[in-house]
Amino acid sequence: MNITDQIVLVTGGSRGLGAAVVQAFLGEGARVVINYRNSADLAGEIASAAGPDRAVALQADVTDPEQVQGLLAAAQEHFGAPVTTVVNNALADFSFNGDARSKPGELEWKEFDTQFSGSVRGALNTIQLALPGMRTAGFGRVVNIGTNLFQNPVVPYHDYTASKAALLALTRTLAVDLGPENITVNMVSGGLLRTTDASAATPPDVFDYIASSTPLRRVTTPEELADSVLFFSSPWARCVTGQNLVVDGGLVMN
Repeated sequence: MNITDQIVLVTGGSRGLGAAVVQAFLGEGARVVINYRNSADLAGEIASAAGPDRAVALQADVTDPEQVQGLLAAAQEHFGAPVTTVVNNALADFSFNGDARSKPGELEWKEFDTQFSGSVRGALNTIQLALPGMRTAGFGRVVNIGTNLFQNPVVPYHDYTASKAALLALTRTLAVDLGPENITVNMVSGGLLRTTDASAATPPDVFDYIASSTPLRRVTTPEELADSVLFFSSPWARCVTGQNLVVDGGLVMN
């Protein structure tokens, strides 16, 4: 299915990387569901600029399956067809500030619980509840947002990194189960992005250090990572599933 024929749900789509992914799909002619939890004004502005035929902003906490079910039903009612493509981008409250991270002796399980709920439970909810619509369409694309930190833990964000590693495992097991139904499941893993709300607390010298460590000598932008999300959703990736594509200027090489 061409991107122009897809109805795409982007969780956490009102700002940062999510907003860049939304704009990338809109630029390629897709119809987009902009999910938000709290940022109603930002999501509404994006949807208004695109127009009701192309975008709709819908509130839901993706960790709550009942809210996700309501979101998908509202999206289908708005566009007259089910969601075919899910981008799991929503991030539980987190700030990439290495100085403020919990040290090993200070870690509490509730930190892991928050991140696992956001990354893994949220993704499981959206995928499970979007499956009936994908099966009706005979087509499905799932792109999960990961991180290069579980390959290169330069800053030990223990809770965040562990949750994304678990999401990669889920990506691969779901790819095996859903492949026979023409549903692919992949992951795009960025490094530190310049700049999102989550990375706003990162000191400038950290950005400079990362840029100097990459072959491209720069830090990846949200727009550049969004391009790879498009790839996994496009016909060009029709025989690619269960993969984790690292998009960080070459800092981590598989």
